Amino acid sequence: MHPVDETMTAPPGRRQRARRGQGDRLREEILDATSALLLERGDHQAVDIRSVCQVVGITPPAVYLHFADKAALIQATCERHFRSLDDFVGAAVAGATDPMDELRCRGRAYVRFGIEHPEQYRILFMSRQAHGKEPPGGELLEACGFAALVDNVTRLVEAGAIGHHDPVLVATGLWTVVHGVTSLAISIPHYPVTGLDALLEHLLGTHMRGLAGP
Repeated sequence: MHPVDETMTAPPGRRQRARRGQGDRLREEILDATSALLLERGDHQAVDIRSVCQVVGITPPAVYLHFADKAALIQATCERHFRSLDDFVGAAVAGATDPMDELRCRGRAYVRFGIEHPEQYRILFMSRQAHGKEPPGGELLEACGFAALVDNVTRLVEAGAIGHHDPVLVATGLWTVVHGVTSLAISIPHYPVTGLDALLEHLLGTHMRGLAGP
């Protein structure tokens, strides 16, 4: 007699079978539950299909109709969450007085967003497992505000604030700067001792002065 696979047992309070056309709504409920569990447990290793099913009131086969496995579920949850990054940063730069002020606001907002959503940030940007051997796709780059950053840099070039550099190359360098600060702030308690705003002002200011040239 084979042992019972507990991950396949129906949790208490199982929901009724979804009606035709309600699959998208169930998918969103699954993502909502996964997101809540990630925030509650602070570790994607502690979130599994069974715990998600218990929250939503479904059985594992219902999850597998929408997601191939746990890795796909976790990544989809984080990518959905990070689509709000553009709105978050956009609100932060709304009152910027010029492209350089906008860049500073953009950098501070990006770091703050990552710190407020550390587990999602780790999975998407600090884990090789999140992307396997493939580079981040255009949707993810768009979600983290890369296109808007390139536009910001382009306007700095046009205003003469920096030299005639490749905006994509400059934006990649700036993203690398703020990613480094974000990942360290997430990983090391009380980092940095100087305060985040002071450090970002120093790093971005130094970086941009170097790009301005003599």
